[in-house]
Amino acid sequence: MVPQNEMNGRREDNTRENIAYIRQMLGELRQVALGEGADMLCYLIEMAYVEAGDLQAGRRPRSLSNRGPVNS
Repeated sequence: MVPQNEMNGRREDNTRENIAYIRQMLGELRQVALGEGADMLCYLIEMAYVEAGDLQAGRRPRSLSNRGPVNS
């Protein structure tokens, strides 16, 4: 049986990887939107990109109901 703290560590690793992946995809989507001249879409994607960066850095909680830092 896997200890609880090890399972939590794996979950946090997966979360960090998922947020990094989302941020990477948002960067690519921004380039597509920019190429299409979709200014508002580009702006909204940029906001999501910034939010993902804040989550990665632990500056924001993952959800409004979860006020603890991402890296706790």
